[in-house]
Amino acid sequence: MSLETKTDLNQTTIDKIQKLIRANIDSYNGFHESAEELNDAELTALFKKLGDQRSAMATQLQEFVEFNGKEAEDDGSVAAKTHRIWINIRGKLNGGDPHVILIEAERGEDHIKEAYEDVLKETAGSAINDVLTRQYAEVKAGHDKVRDLRDAYKNR
Repeated sequence: MSLETKTDLNQTTIDKIQKLIRANIDSYNGFHESAEELNDAELTALFKKLGDQRSAMATQLQEFVEFNGKEAEDDGSVAAKTHRIWINIRGKLNGGDPHVILIEAERGEDHIKEAYEDVLKETAGSAINDVLTRQYAEVKAGHDKVRDLRDAYKNR
């Protein structure tokens, strides 16, 4: 049995990375589409920043997949597309109410946070664990920020 390296990842690790690539693409799309529905400049800027962060994370993971001679995911999931449609409908029906959009954004953040937690458990000891752990810390911080804003906007 040979040791796994970042340029010689096993197929299970690559499959898990692909899952996170999809989750990050979903997050990017969700934040950018939600930003368009918001009537709040501060939240719009935050959502675009978080979305861009997720795009950079997806790109980094795609590079590791490609370093291993595989084709990296480049699209999000159908479930996330459906969720974004729901956000757009809710946003339009509620006139871009930040609290309503933050509720849905937090649901999306729960999804990506859980995806990272699952992958970290399933790939413990992987050569890419340092990258995944660092990205998880960024995801967790984004999740917590969105959750806290959701709570703060509840009473506005």
